[in-house]
Amino acid sequence: MTAFLGVEESLTGRRWVGPDAAIERLAEGLAREAGLPLPVARILAARGVPAAEAAGYLDPRLRDLMPDPRGMRDAGAAAARLVQAARDRQRIAVFADYDVDGGSSAALVQEWLRGMGHKATLYIPDRIDEGYGPNVPAMQALAADHDLIVCVDCGTLSFEPIAAARNTAPGTDVVVMDHHLAAETLPDAFAVVNPNRQDDSSDLGHLCAAGVVFMVLVEANRQLREAGVKPPDLIPMLDLVALATVADVAPLIGLNRAFVRQGLRIMAERQRPGLAALADVAGLSAPPAAFHLGFLIGPRVNAGGRVGKSDLGARCLATRDPTEARNLAHALDELNRDRRAIEAAVRTEALAQHEARTARMGDVAPGVAWAASQGWHAGVVGIVAARLKEATGLPSVVIGIDGGVGKGSARSVAGVDLGHAVHRLAEEGLLERGGGHAMAAGLTVAEAKIEAAMARLAALLAPEMSARTGVGDLRISGLLEPAAATPELLAQLDDAGPFGQAAPAPRFAFADVAVSGASVMGDNHLRLKFGAGGQPIEAVAFGAMDSPLGPAIISSKGRRFHLAGKLELSTWGGRARARLRLDDAAPA
Repeated sequence: MTAFLGVEESLTGRRWVGPDAAIERLAEGLAREAGLPLPVARILAARGVPAAEAAGYLDPRLRDLMPDPRGMRDAGAAAARLVQAARDRQRIAVFADYDVDGGSSAALVQEWLRGMGHKATLYIPDRIDEGYGPNVPAMQALAADHDLIVCVDCGTLSFEPIAAARNTAPGTDVVVMDHHLAAETLPDAFAVVNPNRQDDSSDLGHLCAAGVVFMVLVEANRQLREAGVKPPDLIPMLDLVALATVADVAPLIGLNRAFVRQGLRIMAERQRPGLAALADVAGLSAPPAAFHLGFLIGPRVNAGGRVGKSDLGARCLATRDPTEARNLAHALDELNRDRRAIEAAVRTEALAQHEARTARMGDVAPGVAWAASQGWHAGVVGIVAARLKEATGLPSVVIGIDGGVGKGSARSVAGVDLGHAVHRLAEEGLLERGGGHAMAAGLTVAEAKIEAAMARLAALLAPEMSARTGVGDLRISGLLEPAAATPELLAQLDDAGPFGQAAPAPRFAFADVAVSGASVMGDNHLRLKFGAGGQPIEAVAFGAMDSPLGPAIISSKGRRFHLAGKLELSTWGGRARARLRLDDAAPA
């Protein structure tokens, strides 16, 4: 295939690849039949949407996409037990993971119970002292004082802790609502609702935990209506589901896409004090988009679990007190600053380890990027794994070692099921614990076994990695003239969103444009303008000064470039205009 615009090697060393010829033909036909702009038609054509379904795709209705929750194993039983506990005023505890998905899931259960005039005890384990998921002491203590323990975003592999809870108080039930990969057997809980358990045929494995919880609450509301009881309104809770879906990197397809679309609309109304306060401390003045959930709000919710107090994020999401929400949001924002400083130091060392290992391997391409060291903070290894993946294009693992035991996080690339491979390593005994889903996983490994475990992981992922072609290419959705980049086009593109995992935002190329006003923004970002006429387009490239991209453009002195990136709406100064989030450039 001929390189798009003839760019065989861009400033970042990538080859540009244009839209597939077959998809382009479909897009042209779709544009004519459905009356859509060609850039929008390209998105729908790439996703296999025919003209007859275009209107429904651009305006997805939750009621049209919502399946029967009882299609998930144990969903009916879990909902019935939750309804019974709420109506009988039983003592309920919610045990949640410390990340955004866990905090959102916990807040969902708490808000539903609040709508029932009831409340629950919130328990989120300390990342450092207790680690991920239910542990025996915590479950024993909760069982002694509660009639029902609801485990959200965790619990599927917690055989011993759940058994300990049952043994401590035989009358206490445990309900699990999770999405992580399951083993062949399940813990002895009252119900385990997980579309990724091996006997589940609901085809809802793409849901995050908050999506699973929402589905169970839909079923709980159905049971309440059958009993003649008015249930809590679930629609205002979709902002929590949207946040968790994006932050947990769940694919934005099908039901997830409808969750996020509706949730973003609700979030824009600023009715949830915690999310409004988090948006304020993040400096978000425009209506939220999926990008903001993943890169502005999500990291702040996560900060408490990473480097602070684990329950701060969940409490911020669940509170109805605006003052408490502001205080918690400011605390989380401060912790997020601390997290960034810790992360930067670990990231530098991790990348250096990978580069040294790659140099020793010579011509043998590594199948996994990994790094491990004493003293690395367990709260940042997941973020650093994501940064290492972005820098190398490889599935990545980062491990912090303490007392001879390594605790790590892993992040995958598209088309490579990392969670399954990590689960396999645990079954083979190379890991003490391990689990997750396709794009992310967590693991515990003896220090002496790290090298062997990483070698085995690379071997397990090799078939899927070898099947990936053109992964170093920069894929371009189409060519756009600067004058066509208008707020009106952005509004039409937004109808084809939200964009994220499994639903990438369109990337446009602008050919042979004059660049002006290129300057460094902040520590390492690039800002510039391009295009002719009275209204040039502003472009920003975050982190560009740490790559060849920024310095090359800064020193270009009037040279013309092909630019490629994603368009976004800027409302700076009260005026709406298109802005380019620059991904790459090449001399014209």
